[in-house]
Amino acid sequence: MEGEWIDAVGAPHKPTLEPRIVSLVPSLTELLFDLGLGHRMVGRTHYCVHPKPAVDAVTSVGGTKKFKLDRLCALAPSHVIVNVDENVKEEVEAIREALPDVAIVVSHPLEPADNLGLFRLLGGVFRVQERADELCRRLEVALEAVAEESWPQQSVLYLIWQDPWMTVSRDTYVSRLLELVGWRTLGHDPEMRYPEVTIDDALLAETDLVLLPSEPFEFTAEHRDAFARDHPDVAATLLVDGEMVSWYGSRAIQGVEYLAALAKRCAAG
Repeated sequence: MEGEWIDAVGAPHKPTLEPRIVSLVPSLTELLFDLGLGHRMVGRTHYCVHPKPAVDAVTSVGGTKKFKLDRLCALAPSHVIVNVDENVKEEVEAIREALPDVAIVVSHPLEPADNLGLFRLLGGVFRVQERADELCRRLEVALEAVAEESWPQQSVLYLIWQDPWMTVSRDTYVSRLLELVGWRTLGHDPEMRYPEVTIDDALLAETDLVLLPSEPFEFTAEHRDAFARDHPDVAATLLVDGEMVSWYGSRAIQGVEYLAALAKRCAAG
């Protein structure tokens, strides 16, 4: 879960009685609030939009990949929360250089169960183990419920971008979440986590279901209808809530339940 940056950046457990937290990861900003740490948040990205309206009171430092280092440093954080996929390694290292005493906590969940370690990590760092344990319990219940179901195996094309078309490889969090309900993603590239794909007859012949999420590209009903019109042989093209399918942290609890309900609806026709 800690990911490939661990040797370069580290994830020190730095006990602080009154932490000042900057989160550069939208889903983890939501998790920090759910852990009861909202009053310790001093900075976030402008993509950190949950929970409303509480998050609006936290200072924005810019984007996830291009944040304003001077603004972040001015907040004098004790901890900065980052993620291997969401943030740029070189920019995170710039934080370390500018703030050598800051604790940089690196996350990299690759599958839904990794959230259990994520909850415990942040619970331990910020001394909110009881709240973290409750989130673990809720996620374990959701995962057990999905595991008890018998899901039909289907090949799905999960598109995250248009012009060019892009998808997710099977070593990503999204792909492994979809596997919980028997949905195996197409377009895998062992060299790239988010590869480009060509929408051609060969790929569509393998495809049982096309999923168009609301983020990072905001697919709409118009996109769905256009895709279905251009490719009538695909059994179904569905819009999905991208936050529910791609956000880890506390959102994963709802995400597992959302995906199970979606898969049941698809199976029922």
